[in-house]
Amino acid sequence: MGPADLSDALKGFNSPIDPDLLVGFETSDDAAVYRISDDVAMINTVDFITPPVDDPYWFGQISAANSISDVYSMGGKPLTALNVVMFPTKHLDMGVLREILKGGHDKVMEAGACLVGGHSVDDNEPKYGLCVNGSVHPDRIITNAGAQPGDALILTKPLGSGVLFNAVRAGKFDFNDLARETLPLIAALNDKAMDLALQYDVHAATDVTGFGILGHSLEMALASNTHITLDYSRLPFYEGAPEMYKKGETTGSNGANRAMVARYNLMVGKKLSKAEEELMYDPQTSGGLLIAVPSDQADQLVKDMREAGISTAVRVAEVTDENTGLTVR
Repeated sequence: MGPADLSDALKGFNSPIDPDLLVGFETSDDAAVYRISDDVAMINTVDFITPPVDDPYWFGQISAANSISDVYSMGGKPLTALNVVMFPTKHLDMGVLREILKGGHDKVMEAGACLVGGHSVDDNEPKYGLCVNGSVHPDRIITNAGAQPGDALILTKPLGSGVLFNAVRAGKFDFNDLARETLPLIAALNDKAMDLALQYDVHAATDVTGFGILGHSLEMALASNTHITLDYSRLPFYEGAPEMYKKGETTGSNGANRAMVARYNLMVGKKLSKAEEELMYDPQTSGGLLIAVPSDQADQLVKDMREAGISTAVRVAEVTDENTGLTVR
């Protein structure tokens, strides 16, 4: 569902009034956080997707990593997960469902969490994801609302997965190349990146998923009442993604993401081609974290991440106190 349509649907809903609800839906954050004691707060999130690829095991892994990522982006640790499954039992063999669930199970185990059940319905198209519960200290919650002027933003995974998935379906990009070069990065957990970031002064974070780099940067700018300037030349892209846009491929979400950003203050100070523009609206599945730290700490954090094997981590933006909004330079 497009972010602008979703925002319109939620207009007028009153925020819950509960002093123990530490993070709700007011700033479009990645998860809800509820305090249950002075030392423990509970993180709640749910996410499910349609198959980005036909391989059921990869589908399960990617969807599970995508769901769990919301807990990491809040600075927390995943504890339990529940399967959310929609599956066409009359049209697909149950062995396919088993492989989807196995992919999800293996990724939950990798995260050190417990898979404890779930819910399933018969549907026309497979859909899979997780409801994830995690924990964090109430004083150490990371939200998308804390970015400060003088911060730099670090992105931990490349962009462009959306158009690559569509190109594979259209027969314009080889699945074996995707599986060899890109799927391992997409299915990778974001735990190591956040563990390293928490050794620094993290002011804000979000994971870059369906709204693209511009959409999620905008959410952070709005929530933090700051201005974010993205350096296009620094943005990392999955191999093949720019070429697919140049050849006319796109996704069903690019237009909706563009409409979301168009509602606010976007300044483009660099001449971009149509393909370059589209890459910034490309919806990610199990994307990287976008982390705000003081500018003088950013380069060292990137170095630490790369030494730890997160070779795609890069400093991509600066935060200022200009009018709330976005600039691409």
